[in-house]
Amino acid sequence: MKTQILKSANKNLILSGLIIVLLLIGLTIQADNNESKSIKIALLLDTSNSMDGLIEQAKSQLWTIVNELAGASCDGKRPELQIALYEYGNDWLSPREGYIRQVTYLTKDLDLVSQKLFELRTNGGSEFCGQVIKTSLDQLDWNESHDDLKLIFIAGNEPFTQGGIDFHDACYRAKNKGIVVNTIFCGDFNEGVRTNWKKGAEITGGEYMSINQDCRTVYVSSPYDDRISELNSKLNDTYVSYGKTGYEKKQNQAAQDANATSIDKVNAVKRSVSKASHVYKNESWDLVDAAEQEDFEIAKVKEEELPAVMKGMNDDEKVKYVETKKKEREKIQKEIIELNTKREEYVKKQQTENSSETVLDDAMLKAIKTQAKSKNFKFEK
Repeated sequence: MKTQILKSANKNLILSGLIIVLLLIGLTIQADNNESKSIKIALLLDTSNSMDGLIEQAKSQLWTIVNELAGASCDGKRPELQIALYEYGNDWLSPREGYIRQVTYLTKDLDLVSQKLFELRTNGGSEFCGQVIKTSLDQLDWNESHDDLKLIFIAGNEPFTQGGIDFHDACYRAKNKGIVVNTIFCGDFNEGVRTNWKKGAEITGGEYMSINQDCRTVYVSSPYDDRISELNSKLNDTYVSYGKTGYEKKQNQAAQDANATSIDKVNAVKRSVSKASHVYKNESWDLVDAAEQEDFEIAKVKEEELPAVMKGMNDDEKVKYVETKKKEREKIQKEIIELNTKREEYVKKQQTENSSETVLDDAMLKAIKTQAKSKNFKFEK
């Protein structure tokens, strides 16, 4: 009798344990499904002497690429965008590191990416494609998620086989980590095939493309540009800097507005549109974005780390001030997005037949949209 009771008790314990395990698995799956996906892009740029045109295209087309990616969604949610930047093939870089430098880690800070792009300078050197791919795999936080879209874009014009790291090994390693390598040859398509750029992409199921790196970006002005530029200035006024780097980051925001304008006024308009989108987030230095984070408490921000206008406020006054700025920002962003819809319609009508020349943003966006389908990402247009 006692044996039967013990067996029954053990069965109940086992069943209870199984139920708990299944519940925990269900909760884990539900939590995973609730998490927003990410788009992680590492851009590896050849900065040897002949690549001035490539760098100019990267600077002038960053915001076009960002705006397209801002239209992405997955399972009804907007993904987080992170961009990393590497330069390689530059004699100013350390030969011990393979003439390779991590310019930025994977970051949401788009102002930082813009700043670093504008700081790039070309100089002759040796271009080691396999090594720069391997370095980006080793150094960046790609994470283990199979749902994120993880892409490497490498652009250059020398044989893909140069250097001591075999590109086959680097690309197969990327494939095993769920990272797609896309190759962009700056020059004749067939030459890129002959020098193994196509093979580098094929290993991971990526795209091989060739571009004319010396082709200049063509901009089309619209009647809406002046108003969007005006709204951009008002948008900047809604940023409430805090923390040790707050002032510096806010200054950099204005500096990157100026950098965008230095390329073309329309390029600055495109940056303004990016700043009105969900991918432009600065919670590390802006109180409005920080207040959106679940674990953020404004009462915990030290008095000395607040902007001058907020010093001396009590907690309720601080919350009210930030909320007011948030409402101002949302109103401005809404108008920018509405004006941009009209701007895009106008530009589409004004544009003549597209040039046959493929440039950096064309190549990148084609690959991104193709590869995003496998991860269930969709784009607005």
